[in-house]
Amino acid sequence: MTTPATTVYVIDDNESVRRSFARLFRSENLLVETFSSPEEFFDYPRPEDNACIIADVRMSGSTGFDLAQRLASDGIQTPLIIISPSDDAQTREYARELGAVAFFRKPVDDQALL
Repeated sequence: MTTPATTVYVIDDNESVRRSFARLFRSENLLVETFSSPEEFFDYPRPEDNACIIADVRMSGSTGFDLAQRLASDGIQTPLIIISPSDDAQTREYARELGAVAFFRKPVDDQALL
């Protein structure tokens, strides 16, 4: 029995960030789906079991924190990685409280993220 490929869901309102992450993960033979907003993500079928979500904190409209709250309320336990242009203790702590498994400051170190 083969293990299904890992899918990475990238949610960021910046198209160049989405493209950059998509290239990075595809170069590692991972499946990638990109979304410009949490709303667009939630219109998509539920995440695969073998998946993770990477979301920006600061987006126009809903934020990465809004996404985390919705994931929790919908019972979706897909690991969430938060990325943010700012790196302060309060933002990191709030991300952890909302269930994020990791937090990275933009620009993200590709090797650290992988």
